[in-house]
Amino acid sequence: MAQERQSRNCYSRMGSERQMNCCPTETTSDNGLRSEKDETSIARCQDCKGQSRPVSRKTVLLMLKPHLLEEAMTGTYSFCAAPDCEVVYFDEQGTQRFTTDDLKVTVGVKAHVDPIPLCYCFGFDESHIRDEISRTGRTTIPDRIAKLIREGLCACETRNPAGVCCLGEVNRTVKRLNAMRS
Repeated sequence: MAQERQSRNCYSRMGSERQMNCCPTETTSDNGLRSEKDETSIARCQDCKGQSRPVSRKTVLLMLKPHLLEEAMTGTYSFCAAPDCEVVYFDEQGTQRFTTDDLKVTVGVKAHVDPIPLCYCFGFDESHIRDEISRTGRTTIPDRIAKLIREGLCACETRNPAGVCCLGEVNRTVKRLNAMRS
């Protein structure tokens, strides 16, 4: 039963085996966005002109403050992951955009002060990883998250503002924090 509820973004079925597909692959760049291989299908943020990724309207609606819900009832949206751009979501027609101020949650990739959310399903933020590395010299947080994902307990496509699994961002943060220690 738990396997049936597993996140579509975190797993794909390969024959009888299940494989995690949440982390960047050869068709995504280091920031988890599409690479130049499929550049023609990439929507660009109207404000920063940066790459974006498609995100479901359901995710957009779940993130918006209540007074903005009616404004997002139609349209096809993309998520702008540029750290210095205030836009989080925009529609493909270019008529609607929502900024960090329009959301109920902090968008980790756009946050610059603690707490910087990383895992929206299980509540881990950058300070948790930083503290564990400081105390023990390493972190088990990515492994703990991966175990919970394998058990089908994540809801990344609706809890994460980017609409995808957080594990790629968690692993990039671990790599960055470890490099800062060296």
